Amino acid sequence: MDENFKIIEEKTLELTFRVEDESHGVFNALRHILMQNPDVEYAVYNIDHPLTGKPEMTIKTKRGKRPRIVLKQAAEELQKESSEFKKLVDEAL
Repeated sequence: MDENFKIIEEKTLELTFRVEDESHGVFNALRHILMQNPDVEYAVYNIDHPLTGKPEMTIKTKRGKRPRIVLKQAAEELQKESSEFKKLVDEAL
């Protein structure tokens, strides 16, 4: 596991994690994707200080769905959407 990714707390239906070198923008995009998933009860993140804080996110899933799985799916979707956006920009410029 990457040392920049740290699990703070993990329960059956809830996962809280921190990513040391990521920004508010990445967490907001990830939260948006997670909240579109019908298996997610909620996804929230917090940054203690806008300049020096480390983002922490909590994902709560519905019964029978594992937070690690929905997080991995959301990260893959974010990567796909980012690649599609980059391709659009590259073609336009």
